[in-house]
Amino acid sequence: MEYCVIQSTASNEEEAKTIAKHLVESKLIACCTIVPKVRSIYIWQNQLNDDEEVLMIMKTRTELYSKVEEEIKKLHSYEVPEIILLTVSAGNKDYLKWIDEQTI
Repeated sequence: MEYCVIQSTASNEEEAKTIAKHLVESKLIACCTIVPKVRSIYIWQNQLNDDEEVLMIMKTRTELYSKVEEEIKKLHSYEVPEIILLTVSAGNKDYLKWIDEQTI
């Protein structure tokens, strides 16, 4: 099995919770850690933005990434949401086994 962490941001905590609960209940991710009040500075449509966002850190199996991405895009308020896959090269074997048990 290969594992990954998927990172995304949301406009607020409610949106992040909605996305996280849907993905966990659908068994596409084992867990989502929600970090409130992160600050993102970026250029969008030629304008400098400085926004407060919520960071989502999701743990799952790499083979589920495409489905997770698809579901996030359906539920997300952003036109182009951040959805980044970070490969896990090693981890606590018991935790990785738990990810297997929690996902489809």
